[in-house]
Amino acid sequence: MDTNSTSEFIDITARLAELVTESGIVDGVCYVYVPHTTAGITINENYDPAVARDIEATLSQLVPDLGDYLHEEGNSAAHIKATLVGSTTTLLVSNGSLSLGRWQGVYLCEFDGPRTRQIQVRIVGLPY
Repeated sequence: MDTNSTSEFIDITARLAELVTESGIVDGVCYVYVPHTTAGITINENYDPAVARDIEATLSQLVPDLGDYLHEEGNSAAHIKATLVGSTTTLLVSNGSLSLGRWQGVYLCEFDGPRTRQIQVRIVGLPY
């Protein structure tokens, strides 16, 4: 997946739902992992896009791009934000669908873009 800016939250819920449908798993678990040290995965509200922007803005306030960082590559803030957000999430699959709350969605969180990112998904469970 290609990202478009230095920092952004990309809603990947629909693609994950497609993968669950394609898997044929009716009841199980969907594991989502991003194998990058400057990107993350999170679940949060996807009804109002302002929520993702608010989270992104708050992370930028908590972890400014310029700081007394030792990492010479210049992207320490991205590493710290990715650590705070995390690189995995686990979703339940029930009746062939992701078990998300009414307003929930899954986001790829880019903190050092634009880049090409991988998202690894494993769906395990019972097909019926």
